[in-house]
Amino acid sequence: MSLSVTTSHASLAGPRERNEDFVGMVTPTDPELSTKGLMAAVADGVSGNEGGREASEYTVRGLLADYYATPDTWEISTALERVVSAINSWVLSQGAARREMAGMATTLTALVLRGRMYYTAHVGDSRCYLLRNGTLQRLTQDHVWERPEMRHVLTRAIGLDSRIAIDHGMGEMQVGDLFLLASDGVWAALSEYDITALLSDVARGQQPAQDAAQALCERALAAGSQDNASAIVLRVDQVPQGDLRDLLSQERHLHVPPRLKPGQMIDHYLVEEVIHVSPASLLYRVRDTHGGRQLVLKTITPERADDPQECSAFTHEEWLAKRVVARFFPQVITPQQKSYLYYLTTWHAGSTLQQLLDAGIHFTVPEAIAHGTQLVRAIGALHRRSIIHRDIKPANTHVGDDKQLRVLDMGVAQSGLKAESANATQQAAMAGTPSFLAPEQFEAKAASRQTDLYAAGVTLYYLLTRRYPYGEIEPFQHPRFGTPVPPTRYRPDIPWWLENVLLKAVARDPADRFETAEEFLLALERGASRPLAAPAPTPLVRRDPVSLWRTVAIVSLVLNLLLLYLIAVR
Repeated sequence: MSLSVTTSHASLAGPRERNEDFVGMVTPTDPELSTKGLMAAVADGVSGNEGGREASEYTVRGLLADYYATPDTWEISTALERVVSAINSWVLSQGAARREMAGMATTLTALVLRGRMYYTAHVGDSRCYLLRNGTLQRLTQDHVWERPEMRHVLTRAIGLDSRIAIDHGMGEMQVGDLFLLASDGVWAALSEYDITALLSDVARGQQPAQDAAQALCERALAAGSQDNASAIVLRVDQVPQGDLRDLLSQERHLHVPPRLKPGQMIDHYLVEEVIHVSPASLLYRVRDTHGGRQLVLKTITPERADDPQECSAFTHEEWLAKRVVARFFPQVITPQQKSYLYYLTTWHAGSTLQQLLDAGIHFTVPEAIAHGTQLVRAIGALHRRSIIHRDIKPANTHVGDDKQLRVLDMGVAQSGLKAESANATQQAAMAGTPSFLAPEQFEAKAASRQTDLYAAGVTLYYLLTRRYPYGEIEPFQHPRFGTPVPPTRYRPDIPWWLENVLLKAVARDPADRFETAEEFLLALERGASRPLAAPAPTPLVRRDPVSLWRTVAIVSLVLNLLLLYLIAVR
């Protein structure tokens, strides 16, 4: 699903001989729509000569062309700032070099719609409005003198000063939003009540969206406007799934909250309990004072607040958590007001599998199979969304009082949509808990769907035996993997078919494991009715090639020494 917007534009000279306004739009298709977005701009030239029209036209044309030539890695506000600053320098130089263009300047109001976010860049007294749910909001402030008799005199404009200060704004879009870009020839002649009424007709379908801009300009002139009248109207018909870059832009300006104690408030959420503390993150159980609902609030620790990589990683975690809409995961709740860097998820009473194990709970074979089935289903849901969890373990597997298993903590998860730097590949492979990492990850190979399934196999093995198939692995240890210990050695009541499933899931060689979550799930569901064959013994050349060749070398050396001895005796 991509962004879909209905647009209309109009620019009428009115009673003036020249139209010094200029409007423009670029409505690209993918991939530019996803990387750069849709852009619309209105400019109102300021001059009594040809300079006003030339300034407004060059500014809009230059912005629409040069913005799409900026690097995709630039933030939208950065790209707009750089392009507008360059245009400002050109307009200044033209006004100084050409006598007939002296004093040329222009206002500019630009709007970019990308992903689920809108961005504004503004200088002068043209305006941008947003109509949402019948309420009109002005998104820009006029740069004019405050005195009533000086309200028509600009304090900021393109071409007015060598240093230009641009106002930037941003927010999240909703389906049905109506944006209006208008010159002062429109908004000065029409009250906000009149603008709201006409845009509301568009929102209700009583006025064609394609004719809205023309209707606004004609009404402004009919109401007595003596200026050029220009407008662009954009109606948001469809918004895509949240974009990571937009979320990074949105949350880059948020501060990390201080450590909170029960009884304190953050926005309108009352902290009831500190759930978890780690060097990197904090989890609180909070209550929404508006609705009374209990939620989980997650943020990073204040000590990591100055680390831009940590903040970006946290935002990436939030973005991934929003994408996994399924019963196997806590669901992200979007707050109406957000003053700090955090995100909210649903709260579910219950315990993690690790907490249950620590409490001495003994899991029967049917219980373990039931939990394993839900866990593999959850992993399958992640993989279908191109997400690798990378830290599947009992501590991240929660069983609610409603008997629903949920996978927690997307802190080190990776998405196929997120580019990983080459320098971080080795460190990324080792993310997670050592005893649940697949053997190939200790060789600096990247995490994959099969490493998640391996961790699920170790989790189920541990749930039944409280031991690991290759023994416990300490941090920074580089283990040597041989043959996994059959779980029946620790627990004889495990059926042989389940042992075969577990041994296949935790096989040393990825080629011997389950390829997909669906294959793993099918083996658990079929059980004894269609059991897997017992894994074949791993040949020594694959199990421990170093030891094999060391033995061959020793035998060869002994034989050679023996031959030398026999030759010497003769």
